[in-house]
Amino acid sequence: MDQPATGSVDNETTDQSYADAEARSARLEEELRTDPGAHRMLTGDRPTGPLHLGHYFGTLHNRVRLQDTGIQMFVLVADYQTITDRDSPKSLPQDVDALLADYLAVGIDPERTTIFAHTQITALNQLFLPFLSLVSVAELNRNPTVKDEVNAAGQTAMSGLMFTYPVHQAADILFCKGTVVPVGKDQLPHLEVARVVARRFNRRYSRERRYFPEPAALLSEAPVLLGTDGQKMSKSRGNAIALSATADETSRLLSRAKTDSERRITYDPANRPDVSNLVLLGALCLDRTPESVAEEVGAGGSAALKSLVAEAVNERFRDIRKRRAELIADRGHLRRILAAGNERAREVADATLADVKRLMHTDYPIG
Repeated sequence: MDQPATGSVDNETTDQSYADAEARSARLEEELRTDPGAHRMLTGDRPTGPLHLGHYFGTLHNRVRLQDTGIQMFVLVADYQTITDRDSPKSLPQDVDALLADYLAVGIDPERTTIFAHTQITALNQLFLPFLSLVSVAELNRNPTVKDEVNAAGQTAMSGLMFTYPVHQAADILFCKGTVVPVGKDQLPHLEVARVVARRFNRRYSRERRYFPEPAALLSEAPVLLGTDGQKMSKSRGNAIALSATADETSRLLSRAKTDSERRITYDPANRPDVSNLVLLGALCLDRTPESVAEEVGAGGSAALKSLVAEAVNERFRDIRKRRAELIADRGHLRRILAAGNERAREVADATLADVKRLMHTDYPIG
């Protein structure tokens, strides 16, 4: 029973539907309202380009909201994972600075949130190896999110690190015993791997007392925000509007956004996904319902819709962009914030690894 699966899919990986995740997310929201201090949240991003509106409405605004409730929050700068599908660039230090500036500009507070970098937390990465023993090649091969990311990056072959990316992400979540991970629908397969790893580790090494919690998804109100080409908004696809974009850049990008030939604007995601995506983006920025935004534009057509959305985006992000410009001008300050977060994360990771070694009987003395 303790051996990892070797071919067939077990119930652990097949009984998770989006409806299950939604129900769990709803229960989690209630728990966070009543006792936020009982949970730890792990989230983060790869420093492979500027964060964009999809990131903001998918996870960033949730991070700030949850931070403000008092939840224990860890935000990862996943610099090691930049090499899953590319070479580590000379620009990496500057890319990390830019990511930190994005985080701080949207309201992530380093006094209340631990911001840390993969490459600086040795104990976290050491968890990766035992966790790999808990999943099968067949299970990893079925992960649709990894395949989508490989295709989006235009790769002809998948690296071993990309293939095992979900297990590395499990180490990210479990090193701090994370219970909450804010994600969109497309990231649920990754999170399910972390749940399986926690479950199997407990079953194999910690039967008497469950050591790792099974993390749950906290689903955002806009799980998938489309880019200007009608596909999922993504840094790798070049179809995103960056948080750092100027007002003119935003207007120009939105003017090229894909729509349709019908003049009257309606909110109908199933039949009019491109138009409805713009309506939704405007509604999110204005804190209104998509239906009310569509009704306001009415027969004004795509040009009027794009104008409304551009104005809404630029107004919503005006202060964030101003704050970001101030932050990126002081890189020393950004590095000091990251160093402090790394130290806090190191303490947590060292304690978790010590426990894992004890439970796995690999903490025996030498000499």
